[in-house]
Amino acid sequence: MRRLYQARDRIEAQLLLDFLDRHLIRSVVLGDFLAGAAGELPADICPTLWLIDDQDLDRAHEVLTRFLAPPQSSLDAAPWHCAACGEQIEGDFDRCWNCGRVRPE
Repeated sequence: MRRLYQARDRIEAQLLLDFLDRHLIRSVVLGDFLAGAAGELPADICPTLWLIDDQDLDRAHEVLTRFLAPPQSSLDAAPWHCAACGEQIEGDFDRCWNCGRVRPE
């Protein structure tokens, strides 16, 4: 087993665990209930993700990088016209709201 990542909280740890599982990378979260044991004491106890198979380390780092990357904003995308019905569609949509045609690449 190899340590992969120390999450900020249980939610982030579970999200990453599920993301790794979708990429067929077996992992486990350790220490996810330790923060409850600290009570009101100031403690920096965070859950940690561990890989089950050491040979998955490189692939897990790639998946982790994608998980932690800031989302790509489509707010700057230009409006487009649907080739099927001619409707003008806002840039953040990938499908025509009128006819359902997919935005061309």
